[in-house]
Amino acid sequence: MAEKLTIRRYRRTDKESCRRLWRDLTERHREIYSDPTIGGKDPEDHFDKHLRKVGEKNVWVAVLGRKVVGLLGMIIDDQEAEMEPVVVHHSHRGKGVGTALIRTAVKEAEKLGVKYLSVRPVARNAEAIKFFRTKGFENIGRIELLMDFSDKRWKTGIEVHDLPFRY
Repeated sequence: MAEKLTIRRYRRTDKESCRRLWRDLTERHREIYSDPTIGGKDPEDHFDKHLRKVGEKNVWVAVLGRKVVGLLGMIIDDQEAEMEPVVVHHSHRGKGVGTALIRTAVKEAEKLGVKYLSVRPVARNAEAIKFFRTKGFENIGRIELLMDFSDKRWKTGIEVHDLPFRY
């Protein structure tokens, strides 16, 4: 019998599982940016800071059987809400976990009466951008432009308003 996927609010007993998911997210960012320093030595500590910022009531977990396999936080600011982060363990991607988490966030945003629900995947994460696009995130509200003083290597190939950008 297949295990059932459940989406529920975060519980304190989920903390270590969520910290591992945060590390998984950081490892993905390190991979796509070829930068092992992203997130620092203990990236899971950033989950603790995030949890204090958004509050336990604004975090949901995806549970398969008894294992936490996904995490979604929501930053709510008046009439806007941002999904941050949306994380699915790499071994469970493509199996409906992210879709179920987003469906929960959409219902919560509608219940709260916010005008906009946003998500901000990193520019190089084409897989995530395509995924969110298929879930209805088809409007661009902001673009963040950076001036880089580091030795980071950027890719080319993105245009906005007929202007070339690196990402």
